[in-house]
Amino acid sequence: MFVGYSRTSQIDQVAGYEAQLRDLHAVGCEKIFGEQVSSVNSSRPELERAIDFVRENDVLVVTRLDRLARSVADLSQIVARLEAKQVGLKILDMNIDTTSATGRLLMNLVGSIAQFEREIMFARQREGIAKAKAEHKFKGRAPTARRKTSDVVSMHRAGKKPTEIAVALGVGRSSVYRILADAA
Repeated sequence: MFVGYSRTSQIDQVAGYEAQLRDLHAVGCEKIFGEQVSSVNSSRPELERAIDFVRENDVLVVTRLDRLARSVADLSQIVARLEAKQVGLKILDMNIDTTSATGRLLMNLVGSIAQFEREIMFARQREGIAKAKAEHKFKGRAPTARRKTSDVVSMHRAGKKPTEIAVALGVGRSSVYRILADAA
């Protein structure tokens, strides 16, 4: 049995969501689990339901890899859970089907390439930051509250409460407390 899973990050992505449903129906998915939630900071209950639902020899079908997994580690975990249940995975836009040896090989290659690209991107980012620091162009995030230490201390000595100081200077109340503790 083909079981589909569709996801968009936001509710207003109607066209993308409908396109996924259309494609999943077109390949013969008998049951489709769908949700419209971001994959980054939230749980994906429909994905969990889909994985719980599939049985031995079923195939979980998604239109694109990014609709299924947040990262290579997430993909590996999902594939492992499916393999433990003897369930295949089919990714339509990449023409990957893990029910075959070639499909499993391609899945591993895609995961490895994605991991490689991510590591290269971070290495380039670190190199760029190091170069910018050497040229004194990169200073990092400006510490907004620390620059106002003298104002915080003088306002506190004048009898202002930390909340009033925070509002007046546009800094966080916890920053005011931290500055006052350091000044004591």
